[in-house]
Amino acid sequence: MIPTVRPRRLRTSRAMRRLTAETRLHAADLVLPLFVREGIAEPQAISSMPGVHQHTLDSLRRAVADAAEAGVGGVMLFGVPEVRDAVGSAADDPDGILNVATRAVAEEVGDALVVQTDLCLDEFTDHGHCGVLRVTSSDSDQIVVDNDATLERYRDMALAQAAAGSALLGLSGMMDGQVASVRDTLDANGFSDTAILAYSAKYASAFYGPFREAVDSQLVGDRRTYQQDPANRREGLREAELDLAEGADIVMVKPAMSYLDVLADVAAVSPVPVWAYQVSGEAAMIEAAAANGWIDRERAIEEAVVSIKRAGADTVLTYFATELARRI
Repeated sequence: MIPTVRPRRLRTSRAMRRLTAETRLHAADLVLPLFVREGIAEPQAISSMPGVHQHTLDSLRRAVADAAEAGVGGVMLFGVPEVRDAVGSAADDPDGILNVATRAVAEEVGDALVVQTDLCLDEFTDHGHCGVLRVTSSDSDQIVVDNDATLERYRDMALAQAAAGSALLGLSGMMDGQVASVRDTLDANGFSDTAILAYSAKYASAFYGPFREAVDSQLVGDRRTYQQDPANRREGLREAELDLAEGADIVMVKPAMSYLDVLADVAAVSPVPVWAYQVSGEAAMIEAAAANGWIDRERAIEEAVVSIKRAGADTVLTYFATELARRI
């Protein structure tokens, strides 16, 4: 039988495919994560993340200016300090690397894009965890992250980052009640316009490996007592709903590509923007496969980010943001 329904009619040319595309990428829908390291004179290449660097303040300014020129929607800043301690003192120090960098970037680009900062302790602690540690009274003397003591540190960090000029605080530590705690502190101290990005569904993923190199992580062990179990789908939606109730302005699913089902669940119910983070390991896999000639690098980058958008993300954090913005 000769078919009468021919879906291929809408695939006959590049122009037709572009006209009938269901999902579109725009430069403004991309956020570029950037690392700034204290005490270096030149940008340092990150071996597991080809093309990504730990920046000096000067090279950071240039990278942000390039992103703004390409039309990227925002940058997410991560700081790598020279000195760490048990409570991450450098995180809320006005002269700490992340806060100094935030001021520099905000002055450099103004409102050309949204300057965002990672609000978490893992880069700043000498143990690499996302919070303050305590020893339990059990026979094993197990070390655990103290949720409520950590919230006190997050409040201090929030005020320091907002004062430095961050327009959007990325709460990535996965502590219970972190959104409400930070929101109350910001509002009580004159920063009611500072927005909160809640890393709501953040999983204890194997795909963070290259990021650990990027921030020179001191972590021994894992973060499974506070990041989510990769086996759990409904829990991701529950976490997002809790953050929405606490006042999150944006909610995030992280990683992106291995959690598209969770992303779709959150996008289906969220009244606020939903973002997703194409994390370091996801980007590194594309780079490694392309370097071996196994995939077309540019097509794979675009397809991966389109898939994240198709699943429901309004905005995607990706290390390919500036490159991709120039192409689309």
